[in-house]
Amino acid sequence: MIQVDKDIPVPTRRNRTIYPYEDMEIGDSFFLEDMPLQQVCNSNLRAGKRYGKKFSARTENGGVRVWRIV
Repeated sequence: MIQVDKDIPVPTRRNRTIYPYEDMEIGDSFFLEDMPLQQVCNSNLRAGKRYGKKFSARTENGGVRVWRIV
């Protein structure tokens, strides 16, 4: 039988974004060394939905550069 616990608070959600998406203005960019493009694109998509902005990423010199485009 499974025990039911009462009055256990739900943990708060942590903001795990370490990239400066929220602070970026259109035309701003940042560079990430040794990051897979697909992983960065996934982060860009999630951040875009969260902050109502759009980001673009391209491989560059052994890393990935991210731009805010809208």
